[in-house]
Amino acid sequence: MQRTKAPWEIKRELLTKAKEKTSAQYGCKPEERPTADYVRLGIINLDKTAGPSSHEVTAWAKRILGLAHAGHGGTLEASL
Repeated sequence: MQRTKAPWEIKRELLTKAKEKTSAQYGCKPEERPTADYVRLGIINLDKTAGPSSHEVTAWAKRILGLAHAGHGGTLEASL
C-alpha cells in the first residue's frame, strides 16, 4: 500500500491559465486600496477589554474615525 504524503510534504505550484489585466473601473489590488475604502466598507476586529460596553466602544470608534454609521456584533466577554 502506498503511503499518503502529509500536506507539508506535497510540492505545490501556482498554475496560471492566462495572464490578464483587470480594469481599474472594477476595483484595485488590496495592497493598493485607499485607507478610506477600508474604513467605509471594512470590519474592525477589536479586542475589547472588560469594563466599557460594546456600545461605548462603538461610539468611540465612530468618533475617532469620523464615521456616521457603525455597529457591533455583540459581546463575547467571559466572566472570571
